[in-house]
Amino acid sequence: MAAGKEIRGKISSVENTKKITKAMEMVAASKMRKAQDRMRAARPYAEKVRNIASNLGRANPEYVHAFMKPNDAKSAGMIIVSTDKGLCGGMNTNVLRGVTQKLRELQAAGMSTQAVAIGNKGFGFLNRIGAKVVSHVTHLGDTPHLEKLIGPVKVLLDSYAKGEVKAVYLCYTRFINTMKQEPVVQQLLPLSASAMQIETEASEAKLGPKHAWDYIYEPDAQAVIDELLVRYVEALVYQAVAENMASEQSSRMVAMKSATDNAVNVIAELKLVYNKTRQAAITKELSEIVAGAAAV
Repeated sequence: MAAGKEIRGKISSVENTKKITKAMEMVAASKMRKAQDRMRAARPYAEKVRNIASNLGRANPEYVHAFMKPNDAKSAGMIIVSTDKGLCGGMNTNVLRGVTQKLRELQAAGMSTQAVAIGNKGFGFLNRIGAKVVSHVTHLGDTPHLEKLIGPVKVLLDSYAKGEVKAVYLCYTRFINTMKQEPVVQQLLPLSASAMQIETEASEAKLGPKHAWDYIYEPDAQAVIDELLVRYVEALVYQAVAENMASEQSSRMVAMKSATDNAVNVIAELKLVYNKTRQAAITKELSEIVAGAAAV
């Protein structure tokens, strides 16, 4: 029964794996709810900042912020948001596939690239392909903190303000629902009043017809707009990280549930093989006994 012993060992191994994947599924489900609540709590602030930035872009055209001025630089920046850990299905693979496609488009246009990596998986990917990483942040934990994100992202923002970067792209995974997450590659800079207007159309539709807004600035328009647009970009990056974390936990929960179900199927198949092997051994022994009795 050497074969039977080997099969029993395989069954025991798969059962241990199933216990681990089941525990990871339950942990991911708990973290997913917290991440979704955090993401939804950040959305009202991000939407309000979008509304104000859109109104400012239309209301004060005599002053143009550096983030809204295009330039002719031969370089582009990318902020890539990924996870620190694996075992979350094809989530990282999908967003990094979009990053690869964008890098090819920029290379075909004759532009060099520099990147900011948020998350260990994206950082490792950029190092493997030999991309220029100007800054990175990893080990964010389960809760995003804006103070950890401002420093690395500010490197690209300052480069754009100096005219060294033509455009900055934000790459992350948008949370749709528990079963669906969507990889996104969107242009972060330069900001345009038309783009910000499109982003606020949904909220404006709820409020009725559109109105032209203007504000009273204290101390002056330049100081207010400079501060606001920096906060606007930071809010977009923070929201992207929050969306990515909610997507990570959802993907991990689904992946671990699938792994647990597959382990159950494998155990059932192994038990069937074990029973067949055991039955065959018993039948063989009975045949030998009967043959021995007949010979006597």
